[in-house]
Amino acid sequence: MSALKTTALRLIKPFAIRDYALLASALVLSTFAAGMWTVAMVYQVRRLDGGPVELSMVATANAVGLLCFVLFGGIMADRHSCRRIVVLVEVFSLALMSTTAILAINGVLELWHLMVAGFLVGAGAAFFYPAYSALLPKMLPADQLLAANGLEGTIRPVVHTALGPMTAGFLVAALSPAHAIIGLSLVHLLALLMLRRIPKREAYNRPGAADGQPQPGIFRQLREGVGYTVRTRWLLWTLLFSVISVFTFIGPFEVLLPFIVSDNLHGDAKLFSFALAFFGAGAAVGSLLIASAKFPRRYLSLMTACWCLGTLPLAIVGYVDEAWMLFAILLAFGITDAVGMVIWGTLLQRRVPSNLLGRISSLDFFVSLALMPLSMAVAGPLTQVMSLQAIFIIAGIASPLFGIIAWRAGKFAQDEIAHPLRDEPALQEVKRAE
Repeated sequence: MSALKTTALRLIKPFAIRDYALLASALVLSTFAAGMWTVAMVYQVRRLDGGPVELSMVATANAVGLLCFVLFGGIMADRHSCRRIVVLVEVFSLALMSTTAILAINGVLELWHLMVAGFLVGAGAAFFYPAYSALLPKMLPADQLLAANGLEGTIRPVVHTALGPMTAGFLVAALSPAHAIIGLSLVHLLALLMLRRIPKREAYNRPGAADGQPQPGIFRQLREGVGYTVRTRWLLWTLLFSVISVFTFIGPFEVLLPFIVSDNLHGDAKLFSFALAFFGAGAAVGSLLIASAKFPRRYLSLMTACWCLGTLPLAIVGYVDEAWMLFAILLAFGITDAVGMVIWGTLLQRRVPSNLLGRISSLDFFVSLALMPLSMAVAGPLTQVMSLQAIFIIAGIASPLFGIIAWRAGKFAQDEIAHPLRDEPALQEVKRAE
């Protein structure tokens, strides 16, 4: 009981700092709105009589917006006021969603409007999250960053894939997709009000620079990051595995899952949002499980196994005929995905040189999502030549097959023995990575 009390106090201690409490609240609200958009966008497309192809187009536009600007967003976070960036992104998001809601409520919204909105939503996220990450250490003492990062890693999946989609699902079912977009506009307004209350402190506003020295050129920094990645076997093969894994499952998961809910389970927006909620709940459980356990000696093998075994149940998604079966699959998928992600984040923090960590993290994000737009673009048209069952079988078994190849080619077993991470500092870094 005493240990639980100490843990709880450590987790809430950062909220005693007003600026962080405001920033964290804005992050939760912004993430909540992003989760609402996931469901509102799907059913707005269907309100326009769109099918898998049209949904692929909108989802792809969102992914392209994120992918096009993610590296640039990280650079801007290093060179400009992070506080100003997050405020401007929320102003932009509020204007964008308000405009989309007005068009929808008046019945003049068209598919191309949703594609533009999706692209701009992705672009906004590409600027918001790097700026948030850079702002956090300027607000909190070093000894409180662990608690802040750990709590964020648990809350974000619940809000993004559970609470946000559930709220939008209820609004869609009770009123319309347009009303759900109005709701998420109000959430962005609340987030903006939170961010505006953060003082314009000098520490938040001045551009970051290392020891007063001018920053190297952008292309030189990028070359250094790419060169390190290519030379580091475990890093290279994990990224290659991630590219293939994301390509094979993200399109079916994002684009085709709503049609499994409607065609196989005869469900509506509420059932779809509940399905996403189970994935989010699984991610939260997985984050807590790995954060509270000792860091595994076979960390590369466990990480790969989680990502492989987690997608395997997707192979039977096309055959589910009861909602509880889909919920169980997505719960397991969420748990294993989160465990793998926490281990991966720890590896970057523990084994990548500190002077390269920012670039490698951005490169990791970019490379891992490189084929996401293509996966979403292909998923819809693929239904014209393949059944949903066949597509989800491929999504389920591709990751295990390529995961085994990466594990062997990257010599993960030998590497993790040669570089053990079970010392006490490593345990602290695991929680921070979450």
